Amino acid sequence: MSGYVPAARYCVRQLTLTDFRCYGHLRLNLAGGPVVLGGPNGAGKTNILEALSLLVPGRGLRRARLSEIGRQIAGAATDEAVASVAVPWGVAARVETPDGAADLGTGFTVATDGGSERRAVRIDGENERNQAVLARHMSVHWLTPQMDRLFQDGASARRRFLDRLVFGWDPAHAGRVSSYEQAMRQRLKLLRGDRPADPAWLRAQEQTMAARGIAVAAARADVVARLAGVAAENWGPFPGAAIAIDGEVDAWLFDSPALEAEDRFRARLSEDRDRDGRLGRTHTGPHLSDLLVRHQPKNEAAARCSTGEQKALLIALVLANARVRAAEDGGVPLLLLDEVAAHLDAKRRDALFDGLLGLGAQAWFAGTDVETFAGLAGAAQFYNVEDAQLIETPTAGT
Repeated sequence: MSGYVPAARYCVRQLTLTDFRCYGHLRLNLAGGPVVLGGPNGAGKTNILEALSLLVPGRGLRRARLSEIGRQIAGAATDEAVASVAVPWGVAARVETPDGAADLGTGFTVATDGGSERRAVRIDGENERNQAVLARHMSVHWLTPQMDRLFQDGASARRRFLDRLVFGWDPAHAGRVSSYEQAMRQRLKLLRGDRPADPAWLRAQEQTMAARGIAVAAARADVVARLAGVAAENWGPFPGAAIAIDGEVDAWLFDSPALEAEDRFRARLSEDRDRDGRLGRTHTGPHLSDLLVRHQPKNEAAARCSTGEQKALLIALVLANARVRAAEDGGVPLLLLDEVAAHLDAKRRDALFDGLLGLGAQAWFAGTDVETFAGLAGAAQFYNVEDAQLIETPTAGT
């Protein structure tokens, strides 16, 4: 096993949690290499990965509501009472990036006015108005057991997977996706209102949807094009993956200039007003696109492959993204890998560990069987996690 190789990448040097899930207060000082969290189910391993996933825009790897994340208050009368109490929480991290060090903070403060949930974000001690700014300072990607069904579930999960890849390449993508979705919601609200919608206001929402929607589709297409060549190559025991985007708007963008595709999208939105309003959904747009993945050596759709092959394809895509990021801009993303090693044979585990060490990635592994991480001995920091307590150990199983 080769040792840890420093490289320009995103990594966490210090992590502090306050009233986050099962942790009242936790502070970890990290060396910058891989981290292994071992321990029984329910010990708090995934909670740490979730905290790290909130260092980028979005709802994190569990997609939880902000009010659900705070540490439960002991002594509440009933489970319902516990669930109804929203507790403030915070995540702070000192990170290294290709552009230098930064102090990132995010959290939730209970609103007293009954307003909507909003995340607080601080960068180097300064408050920020929008969580999208996190994507300028951190790049994180993750694999969880729930994602094992990525190729079986609906297209929305695959779009989220692709968009998280895009955030790393293009931080502004998060804002464009948010703006598009907000305009889409406002348009549907107007179409389904009791009174006839103001045509000028409708046109304004459709203009925003067309401009942001084509920009979203273009950013996705750019990243898929960047990854396609490397993803299609076998990497040791991990199969090559042929990837493409499937969607009506994506086809317009492929066949015509962006401005022409934007005009076409805007015209379609205008044509679909009656249908969209009557059925309560928008029938055209990048919110319906899908990421198509095929097992390259077998020329088989991922959805038709075995469970083991699907897992290998998913890992292959994450590795391809990390490899291309390292080659093109040196920004190897932080990787959160929950119960990944347990589902790989020894050959694939060694290939995964060697590949990540060779890239210099800071990968965080969580698993119940620490022996599966023995191949990282001497390169990773090992922690035993039990009852929300972390004890650093010299190596796996000690």
